[in-house]
Amino acid sequence: MTCDRASWILIVAALAGGCREIETDGALSRVRGAGVLRWGADVQGGEPYAFEVAGKLTGFEVEIAEALARELGVRAEMVQNDWSTLVPSLERGTFDVIMNGLEVTPARARRIRFTRPYFIFSERLVAREGDSRVRSLNTLGDLRVGTLANTQAWEMLASAKRVPYEGVEEPFIDLAQGRIDAVLMDDIIVDRYGRKPGLVVVGDVAEGQYALGVRPADEDLWRALDQALGRLAQSGELRKILERWKLDGARQATLATAVAPPFDGVQIRRRLDARTIALFFEGAVVTIAISTAAMALAVLGGLLLAMARLPSPSRARRIAGGMATAYVELFRGTPVLLQLYVLYYGLAPVLALHPMVAAVIGLGMNYAAYEAEIYRAGIQAVPRGEIEAGLALGMSGPLTFRRVVLPQALRFSLPGMANDFIALLKDTSLVSVITVVELTKRMTIAAVDFGSWLVPGALCALLYFAMSYPLSRLARRLEAHLQGGST
Repeated sequence: MTCDRASWILIVAALAGGCREIETDGALSRVRGAGVLRWGADVQGGEPYAFEVAGKLTGFEVEIAEALARELGVRAEMVQNDWSTLVPSLERGTFDVIMNGLEVTPARARRIRFTRPYFIFSERLVAREGDSRVRSLNTLGDLRVGTLANTQAWEMLASAKRVPYEGVEEPFIDLAQGRIDAVLMDDIIVDRYGRKPGLVVVGDVAEGQYALGVRPADEDLWRALDQALGRLAQSGELRKILERWKLDGARQATLATAVAPPFDGVQIRRRLDARTIALFFEGAVVTIAISTAAMALAVLGGLLLAMARLPSPSRARRIAGGMATAYVELFRGTPVLLQLYVLYYGLAPVLALHPMVAAVIGLGMNYAAYEAEIYRAGIQAVPRGEIEAGLALGMSGPLTFRRVVLPQALRFSLPGMANDFIALLKDTSLVSVITVVELTKRMTIAAVDFGSWLVPGALCALLYFAMSYPLSRLARRLEAHLQGGST
């Protein structure tokens, strides 16, 4: 027994010692032990950052990542992540470092450690040719200005009507089509995506820096990366990489002597004030407006599609039924997000829809395909004998359908319609890709500003529940009333 107890003591002591060793190894040892430096980026940012060509990842940041990994004696591996959530994903340990046009801002410097910069950029203002209203930041006023959400440019436009985008080309498409009045973006983006007919560069209004972001606790990894980046800058390799991608210039001469910005480490978290809560309710109103209008369009379109698909000996009706079937299969077989992109951006040269109009039409057309199947099933559920009874009473076919078939079909379809309306209410979160700031988009903007997703997310969920639960209760009451029962 004594020997067994001594053995257990030795095992526990060894394990404890091993745990202490792991704890003190640090992030740099972890990276070297794994043999890979995992860096977070979003390929949606496109050329020249990090993007794919024929299935191969390339870009100037890809080359920098590979050079840094070589300096650490490991290989580089990119981890795909949405750009707006790079910092939260870093904090939760999804990857080791961020490198994807991450701008050094005071708010971020309080959350993560930045290395010395690897690129110096300028914020560039773009407008339509001949638009004298756009001269500088001070003249933007009530104009609609597009930029990427949660960026340095987004913060600079706090006093203007900001229009958030998730991609780099879409703002310039909207500017050319007249849906916004100006664009404020990094010069590296303007040079590649803003050269469109009718658009002109107004001027550069500020400078900024791209740097690598590391978790505050990973100080050893931050120091190693900062030193490695310094060696690349001192040797000239960094500027050679920039030159290959046509990014080098006089502004980049300061990279060799640049230093890392100080890490504050004291996060200033904003609280949900009355103005922010009001913005959440404003987003909820937008969500309700879009979902209600889209559902009305879906109900009407779905009913027409269902009627067109009913069996008929008429050749014209059979052709209409075939077209309706093709519509239903197309819209049910493709993602609604893709449909919104095509409707808003793809058709922009021939049909420049307002974002709200495109959101209602896009969601309405998509849900019409689903409503059509619900109504068709409801119509087919009406007993054949009741239809024959209506005809026997002297009613015409259309009158029998309107008075006998349709009311019962709608009663049968009501549960499915209610479920679709609730689903549509939540699917409005997708319209943020066409610049509509609804409830979910408002939450993501607030979450990044606050440095926390918990409270904004909880408020967003509460508002969605407050909107959807009464709908489900109302649908059950209406269904019970139509069936002649009670709740």
